[in-house]
Amino acid sequence: MAFENKFIQQRIEKASQLQAEGFNPYSNDSQRNTTIAKYLNVNADVAEKENKRDEKRHYTVAGRIKLFRIMGKASFVKIEDESGMLQIYVARDNLPEGFYNNIFKKLFEVGDIIEVSGYPFVTGKGELSLHADSVKILTKAIAPLPEKFHGITDKEIRYRKRYLDLIMNADVRKTFQTRSRVISLTRRFFEDKGFLEVETPMMHPIAGGANAKPFVTHHNALGVDRYLRIAPELYLKRLIVGGFEAVFEINRNFRNEGMDATHNPEFTSIEFYWAYKTYEDLIKITKEYFEYLFEHLCLPTILPYGDLEVNFENFQEIPLIESLTTIGGVPEDVAQDKEKIIAYLQERDIPVKDGMNLGQLQGELFDEFVEEKLIDPTFITQYPVEISPLARRNDEHPEITERFELFIAGREIANAFSELNDPVDQYERFKGQVDAKEAGDDEAHEMDEDFIDALSYGMAPTAGQGIGIDRLVMLLTNEHSIRDVLLFPAMKPITNEEQTTQEEEN
Repeated sequence: MAFENKFIQQRIEKASQLQAEGFNPYSNDSQRNTTIAKYLNVNADVAEKENKRDEKRHYTVAGRIKLFRIMGKASFVKIEDESGMLQIYVARDNLPEGFYNNIFKKLFEVGDIIEVSGYPFVTGKGELSLHADSVKILTKAIAPLPEKFHGITDKEIRYRKRYLDLIMNADVRKTFQTRSRVISLTRRFFEDKGFLEVETPMMHPIAGGANAKPFVTHHNALGVDRYLRIAPELYLKRLIVGGFEAVFEINRNFRNEGMDATHNPEFTSIEFYWAYKTYEDLIKITKEYFEYLFEHLCLPTILPYGDLEVNFENFQEIPLIESLTTIGGVPEDVAQDKEKIIAYLQERDIPVKDGMNLGQLQGELFDEFVEEKLIDPTFITQYPVEISPLARRNDEHPEITERFELFIAGREIANAFSELNDPVDQYERFKGQVDAKEAGDDEAHEMDEDFIDALSYGMAPTAGQGIGIDRLVMLLTNEHSIRDVLLFPAMKPITNEEQTTQEEEN
């Protein structure tokens, strides 16, 4: 049960003692007037002063105690706020009588959030610090922090208790600050290009916009099932029909599928649709988008990713079928023949689902033999129509679509195509998807007659694209699990036995 841990009980008792002494352990009257980063910046010149201090300057900072070193009549404390870490020198004789020995030394602990006022000085070891003349408790932490000062290494604890991960690991906070900046810069980039940000429904009457298995919920007032959206695509294209010419949405999508290093049941993407443009225009704007991010994030154009180096000055384009042979090593006669592909895969112990068509089999070849080899940014183009139910056919080669997927460091980052705006063709492709669903493909599209009706009124020639924000942030921060760029990733429920073990360890 809560608060049964003996260490927590001891800290609760200290909170009670603080209150009995007239100090509110959960006050809300902080007078902080600067952050730690600003304090360190504006007082950097103190090191050049003759006595290494400036008692005329006075600051009030606040933060969590991360280190507490008591030395008789004085103590060194390190506190941390969002911006950085600062050493505090606390001496008995600079505080009210009895406060240092009876309150500070006995009732303040690592994990507590405190406020400190004083002047800047530089220690004998050359560290810019703050000489305290006032110390105040702001928040008493009743749960002790992990013993390891340098952070938590147990990933289960990091993901389940992200707040603790953020307290202990400064680099984790930097990752999520980068994520926030990426989203902000993405919004600014598209707004500057003249795109309008919109919001579309998160609960759909029909699961559409991508091949994926949806989550199902129930709307009590309407008495109908609804699907958490797997993609906003069909609603955004309805807006193009309605007369908007450039729209985007940054939001969550939900897919009821497996979890691994690059998949989480809910994820963030940007999807944008641009009237009177083609997928080739999207290749151009995607390159501009990456240049914009790298410039504003101050990143080098060659980024490390694990053992790899990714050169963002080396964007490439290659058709999918060509990539099978030139990159994947698949013989040319195999890549274009359904039966030969099946035999080729089976010879390599790669399972093949019954009823797969040529385009789906070519997609299997790509997944197995090409994708992980695409390190520098690579636009794979000309996807088979069978695996592109919403993309426009190529006029000269109707068996392929005007589509690309962008791969970086062996992972898909973006998907784009010139949109299919022929309502009859779209209806026939939806029918094919319905047949596939009835044959057992639970990720196939359903028939969306309202979308067909919308297309019937005419949608301007349009290009659309989706970019996975989570995978993009993984790439930019050199993280190799999607859980490391999601503040609260999906986790299996913890069992009673595991809960008991954790409580005993604490």
